[in-house]
Amino acid sequence: MKLIVSPLPQVERMLAEHRPSHLITLASPGHAADFTADHRLDLRFNDIAEPRDGLTAPNEEHVRALLDFARGWDGARPMLVHCWAGVSRSTAAAYAIACALTGPGREAAWAARLRTAAPTATPNPLLVALADEALAREGAMIRAVSALGRGVETDWGAPFVMDLLSEGDA
Repeated sequence: MKLIVSPLPQVERMLAEHRPSHLITLASPGHAADFTADHRLDLRFNDIAEPRDGLTAPNEEHVRALLDFARGWDGARPMLVHCWAGVSRSTAAAYAIACALTGPGREAAWAARLRTAAPTATPNPLLVALADEALAREGAMIRAVSALGRGVETDWGAPFVMDLLSEGDA
């Protein structure tokens, strides 16, 4: 069960290299991101940490759709998650998926693995908080991501892979 996280400019290459069965697009409303996969989820919200007038914040419905989509994945082929820069929304989604599919008690370990795989990862805190609530983790996901601090500053994150079945990532 491999999760691939990518910024928008690398999605075509990741699709060709990894041939994922599932694709999750996390884009701002109105931005183009038209890709094809056997199974696709397209969620539209802005990369904001708290609600702001004129912008669409991630919400419970987005997180429910994300988690339901991930639970429908059999893991036989990879799942690709992307957002604009591959730093905030997609890393938060990958973290939420990893926590959801492997059960409670591994929140800190997944956060550490995320940072090791992607030094630039700065998971969207609102998306993480919503996933923490949806998964009834009682703040464990929030605390684990908060302990990471902000990732290395960058304009674009590099694509990376998280293997949900191994104890370490490639």
